[in-house]
Amino acid sequence: MLRVERSNTILYCDRWPETAAFYRLLLGDVVTFENDWFVELAIGDGSHLSIADVTRATIAPAGGAGLTLSWQVADVETTRRLLVELGIDVTPVIRRFGASAIDVHDPEGHRIELWSAAPAVVEPPG
Repeated sequence: MLRVERSNTILYCDRWPETAAFYRLLLGDVVTFENDWFVELAIGDGSHLSIADVTRATIAPAGGAGLTLSWQVADVETTRRLLVELGIDVTPVIRRFGASAIDVHDPEGHRIELWSAAPAVVEPPG
């Protein structure tokens, strides 16, 4: 059986400087590795996100097509307010698959779904 000890998603980007800056703003100072064409950010226990300059890589970018980064957060409403304060364009909160969710797109067009468990709806007795 395969045991994954660490996970790293790598986004290959045409707009590398803008996309790297976007994720630094979104995630904060969580850089674990950086050089002149690649930056890696910690996003949780054993999980990382890397932003690579496609002009220096051997992999072509997908232009955001067919890719969603889906990250659970503690409170999507609070997260949305923080992103708005940071000047990041974000969708209104919606209910999706029993969760509260918002969507953000990075400069490359990659969709980032941020979600938290929706509170249970309690029906009044009657």
